[in-house]
Amino acid sequence: MRMPATRFQTGETVMGRWPGSNLYYEVKVLNYDSKSRLYTVIYKDGTELELKESDITSMTMFKQGSTRSRSRSRSRSPARTRRSSRSPARTSRRSSSRTAELQREKLKEVLEVRLTPVAIPHENNSNSKHEKKEENEKKEENNTATKVIELQKTETESENQTGGRYNLRRRKDQGDGKPVEEETKEETLVQAKPPAAVKTTDLEFGGRVGVFFLMLLLPVAVLALLILSGQKDASLQDFPLQIPPLQSLWDWQVFGIVLLWLLFQAVLALLPVGKVVEGMPLKNGETLKYRINGFYALVLTAVVVGVAVYQEVDLSYIHAHFLQFYTSALVIVTLLSIYLFICSCWASESNLAPGGNSGYIIYDFFMGRELNPRIKSFDIKFFCEMRPGLIGWVLINFAMLLAEMKHQNLENPSPAMLLVNGFQLLWVVDGIWHEEKLLTMMDIVYDGFGFMLTFGDLAFVPFTFTCQAYYLVSHPNDLSVFWIATLIAMNGVGYYIFRKANSQKFVFRKNPSHPAVLHLKAIPTATGKSLIVSGLWGFVRHPNYLGDIIMGLAWSLPCGFNHVIPYFYLIYLITLLVHRNARDERQCRKKYGSAWEEYCKAVPYRIFPGIY
Repeated sequence: MRMPATRFQTGETVMGRWPGSNLYYEVKVLNYDSKSRLYTVIYKDGTELELKESDITSMTMFKQGSTRSRSRSRSRSPARTRRSSRSPARTSRRSSSRTAELQREKLKEVLEVRLTPVAIPHENNSNSKHEKKEENEKKEENNTATKVIELQKTETESENQTGGRYNLRRRKDQGDGKPVEEETKEETLVQAKPPAAVKTTDLEFGGRVGVFFLMLLLPVAVLALLILSGQKDASLQDFPLQIPPLQSLWDWQVFGIVLLWLLFQAVLALLPVGKVVEGMPLKNGETLKYRINGFYALVLTAVVVGVAVYQEVDLSYIHAHFLQFYTSALVIVTLLSIYLFICSCWASESNLAPGGNSGYIIYDFFMGRELNPRIKSFDIKFFCEMRPGLIGWVLINFAMLLAEMKHQNLENPSPAMLLVNGFQLLWVVDGIWHEEKLLTMMDIVYDGFGFMLTFGDLAFVPFTFTCQAYYLVSHPNDLSVFWIATLIAMNGVGYYIFRKANSQKFVFRKNPSHPAVLHLKAIPTATGKSLIVSGLWGFVRHPNYLGDIIMGLAWSLPCGFNHVIPYFYLIYLITLLVHRNARDERQCRKKYGSAWEEYCKAVPYRIFPGIY
């Protein structure tokens, strides 16, 4: 039987209609299925779809259609209306019906628009050259979206799109890519206004009551953990705790040291070294600039610490006054949180966080109202997320290593202490080396900067993530060579999964056509963003969480099994990631709709394969 000839050949470049819309994009034909009579095409962003022949047209035919459309548009030049309106005689003779008809024609001209996808916050669509000029020179984030070809819309269709994710714009000349010259200043350019701040209605952590108790219990829980970890016979059965005297919880000298540490890291962050990059677009389309020099700050800090050790500065002082360091950090966290909340009262609506604008003072104070609080170009949240807490974590671990040698009379650190220091140093160095990738994460693009993140960055991270090293100072644990090798392998596997998954996600968000991620399969969504369903991201929905948990287990096991205290970090990590997963799932289901349901069927497990 003779096969019917296909209209479009494999490898041919044509215009394909995006499913569910009237937008055409430039695509390349990959193959044709004679049974289903569908063409498989690939868009420039790497998305592969099957289209009917009726949804595809040749480049030549499409250009001819655009030319005819442009000719009709020019035939309705506003100049004719303007010339007729300039004649006083004709105006006086014009009937009311004729005036209404001309007004409808002028409105129709304004409403004949070109639909162009615009960049949505947290997504990776790029804007064309003319869009940047018309939207206050909004910076294009990524180069993933292709140029959209204009389609004529009726007045009704145009009005229906004003509330969606498309922006109403004047028609452009498609022949040479130049806009049609403005022939009158009276013409109205219809533009989408930046979305107003939306009140937070979906409250997390049990709402106002939940966050109130969290603000009270979290600092107390960390203090209890530190008291237990420092005891020789540490055990959870030692409750109620013997509260140390209040004077042993505060020291003005320690408070001054913590302030100097924050000031030192702030100075390093302001150094004019390292590249300057742009963050994700805000609600108003603007992008903030960030200087990426965290690794330089880490190296300079290491040099200063090395000089201090060479000058015989006793860093075990940190271990001896650990509780006082924590209470000093807690006071700074409280003062900074109050300052941030007061400043947020004058923040613009475009800079209010989606999750911290409920109108309830306690809740917004905890979650953070302002998304990107700044002092001129100094971004407070970005600074606190990476610098004083993470680098302080490494410094405290090193101080615990020296304290162990001093208290246990060792010439060299124990293998368990070396493993904990080495594993966690790798994690911190990796995070600071990939500092730019933080700009696409939830903490930066979604969460406000309030008590929750401030406490987490400046108190919780440096004083609980070091609990293994702090515990080992008073509770040494011998490890066999086999156990050491097993822990190194476990941490290596966890780190590989964590880093590989995060790198794939970052590259795919930035450019889905990048050769490093071109092999990945993805499900397209109505937002223009695709969901990866192959590789590590086809194994579980959050492979980066899985890698993090494996590493957390490797950090805790060197402390042995005598007490549960060294496993506090692992328990916290699992609890946090399960909460984040629930939040992510809720937001993604609302954002992607049916595409998310399809994604959940393709990748059924969230974090733990075969379990959860």
